Amino acid sequence: MTQPLPVKAEQTDPWPVYFSLGTDSDADQAAARDWLKTFGRNTIPRNLCEISFSRSSGPGGQNVNKVNSKAMLRLPLKELLPSVPNLLHDQIRASQYYAEKSDCLIIRADSNRKQGDNVEACFTKLQHLIMGAGRASVKGETSPEQLERVKRLYESSESHSLIR
Repeated sequence: MTQPLPVKAEQTDPWPVYFSLGTDSDADQAAARDWLKTFGRNTIPRNLCEISFSRSSGPGGQNVNKVNSKAMLRLPLKELLPSVPNLLHDQIRASQYYAEKSDCLIIRADSNRKQGDNVEACFTKLQHLIMGAGRASVKGETSPEQLERVKRLYESSESHSLIR
């Protein structure tokens, strides 16, 4: 029932491979933060993904029975993970879209009547997955004002502990 659709990359540059020290160091955190700032839905090369279509289910009248509008995006992690910061890997593997046996992310969308809209919905879900993994894994950057505030509080607490 499913029909694979050949999908061509929208960008000519290869997706860059992300290099990491393999630790949770400050340098890795900063590099992951920078990577996440540049990441967007169109950053993911579509040629890494296999997209197939099948008939949707649920209400929708004859359209549901006749048209293959449900989109399924399949993305092997061996293609995705080399280009994603190491800090995000565990969160991506823990997602609801991860299929352990095939070591792939499988994302489905059938909320729209059009194939193209469902494909875009799949890529939007993939973007949300990666951004959510980034929010969960990468620590936020401390502003200089916050660092100064913490320093003053620390000095204040030390001066009070000397008095007692």
